[in-house]
Amino acid sequence: MESNTLKLFSPVKVGALELSHRVVHAPMTRLRSDEDHSPSAMMVEYYRQRASEGGLLITESAHPSYDSRGYIGAPGIYTEEHVEAWKKITDAVHAKGARIVMQIAHDGRQSHVDLSGGNAPIAPSVVPYETTVFTQNGWVPNSPHRALETEEIPALVESFRRAAARAKEAGFDGVELHNANGYLADTFLQDGTNKRTDAYGGTLEKRARFSLELVEAFASVWGSERVGVRVSPSGRWGAISDSNPEATFGYFAERLNAYGLAYLHVIEPRVMGTETLEEGQAPVASSFLRKIFKGPIIAAGGFDREGAEQILQQGDADLVAFGRLFSSNPDLPARYRHGYPLTHYVRDAFWGGDESAYIDFPAYAA
Repeated sequence: MESNTLKLFSPVKVGALELSHRVVHAPMTRLRSDEDHSPSAMMVEYYRQRASEGGLLITESAHPSYDSRGYIGAPGIYTEEHVEAWKKITDAVHAKGARIVMQIAHDGRQSHVDLSGGNAPIAPSVVPYETTVFTQNGWVPNSPHRALETEEIPALVESFRRAAARAKEAGFDGVELHNANGYLADTFLQDGTNKRTDAYGGTLEKRARFSLELVEAFASVWGSERVGVRVSPSGRWGAISDSNPEATFGYFAERLNAYGLAYLHVIEPRVMGTETLEEGQAPVASSFLRKIFKGPIIAAGGFDREGAEQILQQGDADLVAFGRLFSSNPDLPARYRHGYPLTHYVRDAFWGGDESAYIDFPAYAA
């Protein structure tokens, strides 16, 4: 199919953002910040390379506090030094005519005391599980977590609001709440990890409360038309689970309608159309959420150009986010537009490292 007939390369409005194409840079954990958790010079170059006229980039997770990280090398947005370093990224992206949204996340129970000044990781409830997290000693087992006290939650919400305000100061075009992948907000929403009996647990309404308070905090800074939310209804990362994900995420999407958000960012089961959902998983996420959510939907999950065009033509998504392919093809929109061959990604360089297999992938030269 000729690129000029592809919906992928038609303009779209996402909240307050006018975009000229629908190829979105997905948030990816790359772990290359400086020692003070400020974005590094190579991060500036990474995002500059992947910016395209009228395109949208979503950053890797930025963390609202020192103890909200789950991985060493993850950038922060809780000091003025962080703000100044992120400004270099937004300036570089805007110079190429692109838009950039900061994803903000608290990693919750997926962390280690070495990353938080000795404080135990936090979660809505204590639901033991085992994973590995990246510290100065490499990949190590996560530390046991503790349940948040009810009175601690307002200060936690305020830390997200302050992070959103700093993102605005740094020149971003909006913010995205990372409510996916078993991180803190996701563990409040899903009943496999939220066993609370207070105002933040039990019913669907109470389990959604923390996430909605974060959305409201972001909107108080930005206006809702510059706020997005990322969800993973079919996700298993972080040992996340829900007894009825379709009901949970359907309810959450319905509640989000009231805000008039820029978009809902939905992680699909990877490799569209070829994987069988496990018992208890939601059906293909965008198609059932499209029936509920009234705003734009960004779909992510192992798409290629043909799969992206298909979900756009079906009407189940309005934009498609690409991660792994963007990591090794800095000019991915141009390659898709012109049908150029793709460079394969280097998995070993995904989580931390130097400039190798990070900013040394060249743009395509005919």
